[in-house]
Amino acid sequence: MPPAKPKPKPADSATPRGANKPRPKARHQKPRQVKQPGAAKPRRLARDEAPEEKAQDNNAPNSKAQRKSAHPPSENKLEGQPSTLEAASEVVGQAAPPPPESIEPDPELTPEEAERARKKYLLRRFWISGRGYWGLHGDKLAWPLTIGLLVMIVTNVGFQYGINRWNRAIFDAIEQRDAHTVYWLSAVFLPLVAGSISLVVAQVYMRMTMQRRWRSWVTTSVIARWLDHGRYYQLNLVKGDHANPEARLTEDLRIATESPVDFVAGVLNAFLAASTFIVVLWTIGGALSITLGGRAITIPGFLVVTAVIYAAITSTSMFFIGRHFVRLSEDKNQAEAEFRYVLTRVRENGESIALLGGEEEENAGIDRTFSGVLKRWASLTGQHMRTALVSQGSSLFAPVVPVLLCAPKFLDGSMSLGQVMQAASAFAIVQGAFGWLVDNYPRLADWNASAHRIASLMMSLDGLERAEQSQELGRIKHGETKGSAMLVLDDLSVTLDDGTSVVKETEVVIEPGERVLVSGESGSGKSTLVRAIAGLWPWGSGSVDFHPDRRLFMLPQRPYIPSGTLRRATAYPAAADKWKKADIKAALDKVGLGHLKDQLEKAAPWDQTLSGGEKQRLAFARLLLHAPDIVVLDEATSALDEKSQDQMMQTVIRELPNVTIVSVAHRAELEAFHTRKITLERQKGGARLVSDVDLIPGKKKRGLLQRALWGSGSRPEAPRGK
Repeated sequence: MPPAKPKPKPADSATPRGANKPRPKARHQKPRQVKQPGAAKPRRLARDEAPEEKAQDNNAPNSKAQRKSAHPPSENKLEGQPSTLEAASEVVGQAAPPPPESIEPDPELTPEEAERARKKYLLRRFWISGRGYWGLHGDKLAWPLTIGLLVMIVTNVGFQYGINRWNRAIFDAIEQRDAHTVYWLSAVFLPLVAGSISLVVAQVYMRMTMQRRWRSWVTTSVIARWLDHGRYYQLNLVKGDHANPEARLTEDLRIATESPVDFVAGVLNAFLAASTFIVVLWTIGGALSITLGGRAITIPGFLVVTAVIYAAITSTSMFFIGRHFVRLSEDKNQAEAEFRYVLTRVRENGESIALLGGEEEENAGIDRTFSGVLKRWASLTGQHMRTALVSQGSSLFAPVVPVLLCAPKFLDGSMSLGQVMQAASAFAIVQGAFGWLVDNYPRLADWNASAHRIASLMMSLDGLERAEQSQELGRIKHGETKGSAMLVLDDLSVTLDDGTSVVKETEVVIEPGERVLVSGESGSGKSTLVRAIAGLWPWGSGSVDFHPDRRLFMLPQRPYIPSGTLRRATAYPAAADKWKKADIKAALDKVGLGHLKDQLEKAAPWDQTLSGGEKQRLAFARLLLHAPDIVVLDEATSALDEKSQDQMMQTVIRELPNVTIVSVAHRAELEAFHTRKITLERQKGGARLVSDVDLIPGKKKRGLLQRALWGSGSRPEAPRGK
């Protein structure tokens, strides 16, 4: 490791910058790439190999306290921001475990084989997270609900057998014209029905409660990982199969957690029913003797043999007919998600679309997207038609086949009417158990597609989390400054996730109370640098250090306006009741939104109601309420006119005289409100810091000639520091 560079000595921000004060200089060395000792290399996915999850190092930051200490202080100091690791559902779980081992496809696989291996792993990846619901840190009611559901299923099969025996007894009594037995069996039927209904109701309650709580547990875990450390933002910057995460976290996750419970309950019920009533069929039916070509052939358990053959035919037919169901369901779900996203975009950008008169173009775009949905639905319709053909045909033949098979024995007197009806009922139950796949294949395919989509999102989050725990790709470090410096960028280089440089080797030291303007042409990396300072952009090298125990506040160009009341929107990201109404009204007055102070408790679509300038004024009201130690303004006054911009900056300086400001802006007029200016210039291999000058404090009156020069693109040179 190279020796640490000496930091400039702290000085009071009001003192002129002299020759004795060292100024950080740009350095022309390669970014430091620190490799983590013992970092695990990704495994390859072989042709027929299903990857197993690997136990991670116990020292990995997987607890809340460890995560906090392992990441920059600035990420934990956003004023009023709640921890994303706190569960918000009825199921309280632990912090998510480390991600599974990275998997890469074997280069010897063909593209088709690699895709099959990837999809095989996707299901395993879903279960790696999903099975934690029954683990040591899962839901405390998971096992009681599971065991209760199993007991209900077993008991209900017992009641089914009781009703089956009742069928035999009642028809035998009717055949013998035994009125007393018929009346007695009629009375017995009521308790049997009541018990069976009660068991089914209890089974539904336990099944749906388990589904609800499992979905809550998994959703809480995945959303916590999605929101943690700005991963929801970083997913937009990396490649991967994670488009439309909101659809995956809602509809896909619902299906992925509901269907397995139904499937397990259905399979268990089918297995127990088949096992029970196969014995009934074997006992009642006995052997069937037929004569073919003068030879007598005896078929033992002919009803069981017939049920197995019948189920094999229907299941095999369903398998071949519905083999494309999974792919078509996945395509349909993706098309639906894209359609919802397009409609959401229109709603969110309604004002801009209306002002530009873009309704016709938006309608055309919506039609194109919706046509894709309909096209995929049409493909899926054919699959449903073919499966319906098999399913409906099976349901019609199943009750008739056993009656026809038992008819010869009934006619020759070797089987009673009650035995025929019992055999018919048992055959239908066995056929229903064997034909479970026939009835549930479409749902199984839909679950498969949804599990793939949510697992793809999990894998993308895994990649980001592994990158946070390893320095192999180059990570920006975050720490604390020494001395009085408020912010230090130490040899900071910002890159894309593929290693392409955006900003190279930046050295900046910002003292408390300084107001620094970051300028440069569009595309020079100013906003990317701001994201790196905020901890949202992880890739690069060097470090971003903040003064310990200082609060950071960000003002982006497009302020976020949450739904709800104006009071909540003003207090965001803190709770709406953190400040008194009088304090919030005073803040609105100071930023020029006094006409709205009487609507604090009004719930309205403020994001659509407020203009761009009013949204930026509201963001400054938040700033005054939170009163941070350092604020980063990313084009935060771009929607304001020059006069309003001047008033806003004067208000901030007057109300928060000691705040440290880092501004990213294009307007030259903002120089009057800053004490220092640094300039980024786009160069080959990444933007670099090319100048760092002191500005004359205080706003200067500009004449008409100076305004004309500035308006034409020329501007006077700012005095440079010595």
